[in-house]
Amino acid sequence: MAGETIHGHRFFIGFGGKGANQCVQAARMGAKTAMVCKVGRDVFGNDYIQNFKNNDISTGNSQTVLHWENAIVIVAVNAKVLVCQLEINPDTSLQALRMARENHVKTICNPAPAIADLCSDFYKVFDVFCCNESEAELLTGLSVTSVEDASQVGLELLNKGCGSVIVTLGPQGCVVCQSRNMAPKHIPTTAVTAADTTGAGDSFIGALAFYMAHYPTMPLEEMARRANLVAAMSVQTVGTQTSFPFQKDLPTELKVTLDLKTTPLICAQCPQNYCLYNKQNHFPGEFWIM
Repeated sequence: MAGETIHGHRFFIGFGGKGANQCVQAARMGAKTAMVCKVGRDVFGNDYIQNFKNNDISTGNSQTVLHWENAIVIVAVNAKVLVCQLEINPDTSLQALRMARENHVKTICNPAPAIADLCSDFYKVFDVFCCNESEAELLTGLSVTSVEDASQVGLELLNKGCGSVIVTLGPQGCVVCQSRNMAPKHIPTTAVTAADTTGAGDSFIGALAFYMAHYPTMPLEEMARRANLVAAMSVQTVGTQTSFPFQKDLPTELKVTLDLKTTPLICAQCPQNYCLYNKQNHFPGEFWIM
C-alpha cells in the first residue's frame, strides 16, 4: 500500500558487476585472474577489494579513487584471455581488445549493457562475442524468442565482422555460430530447478574464459557445453557470486586437474613458445578482466 511503513526481516549486501562476477567465476574454476577496475574510497570500495582477495583474484590493477577522471587500460602480454564488457567506457574496452589482439591474447567481448549504436570496430577485434537474447535483439534489431531466432541473430552478427558468436538462451542453453560456412549449433543445457538466475550469464562467461585458457584446442562448442553446465549449477542457489561453484563442487566431467609436470601452456616469453608451470614462474595471470 502506498505510504505504508513495514518491517524488514533481512538486509544483506551482495557483490556484483559483470566483470567482477565473471572474474570470480573464472577464479573459482581454478584460474589465475586479475581484475582491472576502479573502486571508491569508501567502505564499499574496501569491501570489494577484500572480496577479490578472498577469491584469490589479483588486485594489483585495481585503483581506489575519490573522483572519476579517466580510464585506464592495462593488458599483460603474457595473459591468455581478456574479457571485456560495456559497463565501463566502451572506448576503454575497445582499446583493451585491440591491445590484446596485438599481443595475441584471446578475447571475449560481452556487450552488456548493450548499446544499439555500438561502434562497428567492436565486432572485429575479439575471438568470441557472447550476448544474451535481449542484448542480441538490441544490437541487431531482430527478435529472439527461439533457438532458430538465435541462430539467425548469430549469423547477422557474423556479417558484422564477428569471429565467433555465442547467444545464450537461459534454460534453452545457447547457440554457437563460428562461420557463415557452418550451420549454427544449438547447445542445450541440463534442466534444473532454478532458485535465482541472477548472474547466470556471468557464470557462463567466466567458465568459458577458464576453458579457453586451459583448453585452447578444445572445440568452442564443447567449451560452451561445459559453461552451460556451470551456469546451470549457479542458478540452483540464491545469490550471485555466492552461487558460483568452485572447482571442487563440479561434477567429475567438468573438473580440471592441472598436472604441473605435464601440462604445456602457451607463453610468449619462452623461445620454444611453451613452458611448464613447474619450470617457469613468470605467469602473473591468465585473465585480465575489465
